[in-house]
Amino acid sequence: MGALDEGHFHVEFENGVKVDCLDLGIEEQLETLPIETAVKVLLQGLGENINREGLKKTPLRVAKALLYATKGYKENAKEIIHSALFPEAGLDNAVGHAGGLGGLVMVRDLDLFSYCESCLLPIQVKCHVGYVPTGQRVVGLSKLSRVADVYAKRLQHPQRLANEICSALQHGIKSAGVAVVLHCLHINFPNSESFLLDSNHQGWVKTMVHSGSGVFDDENADIWSDFLSLLRLRGIDVSQIKHSSKQCWCPSQSPSCSKFSSPKQGMVSAVASILTSIGEDPLRKELVGTPSRFLKWLMNFQTTNLGMKLNGFACVGTDSLKINGDVRQNKERMCSELNLSLWSQCEHHLLPFYGVVHIGYFLAEGFNPIEKSILLSIVNFYGFKLQVQERLTRQIAETVTSLLGEDVMVVVEANHTCMISRGIEKFGSSTATIAVLGRFATDSVARAQFLQSIPSSSSGGSLLS
Repeated sequence: MGALDEGHFHVEFENGVKVDCLDLGIEEQLETLPIETAVKVLLQGLGENINREGLKKTPLRVAKALLYATKGYKENAKEIIHSALFPEAGLDNAVGHAGGLGGLVMVRDLDLFSYCESCLLPIQVKCHVGYVPTGQRVVGLSKLSRVADVYAKRLQHPQRLANEICSALQHGIKSAGVAVVLHCLHINFPNSESFLLDSNHQGWVKTMVHSGSGVFDDENADIWSDFLSLLRLRGIDVSQIKHSSKQCWCPSQSPSCSKFSSPKQGMVSAVASILTSIGEDPLRKELVGTPSRFLKWLMNFQTTNLGMKLNGFACVGTDSLKINGDVRQNKERMCSELNLSLWSQCEHHLLPFYGVVHIGYFLAEGFNPIEKSILLSIVNFYGFKLQVQERLTRQIAETVTSLLGEDVMVVVEANHTCMISRGIEKFGSSTATIAVLGRFATDSVARAQFLQSIPSSSSGGSLLS
């Protein structure tokens, strides 16, 4: 989220008394306090000042967001189902299936958000669920979504998530069978030290899993064919479906995962404390290594361990750029570098945001454009910090200006996981920010020309967009 986050405004009542929007009751304070304490330890371990303006309320915001995103531990799927079972007669003396007797009911494209149990990074999910009613009763369609959300709002692995949704619906509805297909996307955050060297970094790990019960137990049954055919109508490639519960899909467990020195024991204990606070058991076998894996990622954002490498261009003017032919100072051209990959971390909620950066600038004829690697180094330097997008955009623009002169325009397009992990749940939303300096600030034609050069849908990367 940006500067206009909930921590930066107040509700004003008629009597003039301002009440902070993050004020909590005693019960909520007791619930958030252990997580807040742990988050402060993590911030200090990153070398941050927990009293600086942007971080003062980060521990509370993180606690509230995390408790919401894992509220499934406190919810009962059985109660949700039983509150919405309705009588519905099927066919009487005719041949076929309909209504509450033998006809497939399917809900597609349910957007879910979860956290990976191996590394605590976000997972986005498209859920497709169907069942075959029996006993002349059906369940309210919204409850299929609510049950799926109960299990998504826990630390998860894709196959277990599919199995838990399927089992809960099967036992709750007592249907002839339940089928679940999940299309899961795990953010694959690059390592700050190797990012510039890996031009082929894949920002996402994808998998499709399924689970079936009752008449769906047989994967070759006609009913499965019907189910998958209805997915194909939505343009979904069902050939990618897998069902191995042992599948290792978390990037943090891959052999190529970056190696960091062992994190401080206090930080490891802080993450374990967070796991306990949300209702998990840190000693569960799937979670034993989770604190260390999470910290390997988090330590990318230390305030002191990353130097900007500009290949000798640090804060010098265009005089040092390579000259190609005669220089004509009175004749300039617009240059641009588009779709520079951006990875960063929201300082308000400690959740990733990702996207692309577009940089435009004017250059006198005779000078070669600045190398892409230098601009990517600048983006990388400011990205691998605790950030807000507005500040990040300005910092990139100001640094490029120090190299090329004052005529610079920067556009950042990014997807923020904090926009979907909390109550707002704005799936598919993206944020664009612009910084204009020099001529771009006054020349609307130049701004329009640069904006028109940016390809559409360039922020990409999410199956939920």
